[in-house]
Parts: sequence; structure tokens; C-alpha cells
Amino acid sequence: MAIASTEFGDAAKIQAKALGMADARYLLVSHPIQDATGDQIREKADAIVDDVIAALSNEG
Repeated sequence: MAIASTEFGDAAKIQAKALGMADARYLLVSHPIQDATGDQIREKADAIVDDVIAALSNEG
């Protein structure tokens, strides 16, 4: 499973398909990441943590 920012959602889908993994799971976190503060990164992670757990436990 991969995690990417929303800006790269289309690229993640295209790359997965190109690698023969069109059904690969990935989650998107709100963009931007590069210039986000530590607190902003924690907020972004908190927003998707339940989805990450579900995806890793095959519930997603």
C-alpha cells in the first residue's frame, strides 16, 4: 500500500497500472506535504490513520 498527496493521485493510479498493479491500494493525504510543519503533518496523518489501518488489515 502506498500513501501519496492528493496532488499526485492521478500519477499514483497511472504508475500502479504501468507496473501491472492496477488494483494496488493507495491512500491520499491532503496536499501539500513538502512545506508542511510538523503539526500540519500530524493533522494530515491523523485524518487518514483509520483508513491506513483498514487498508493494511484488508478491511479497506
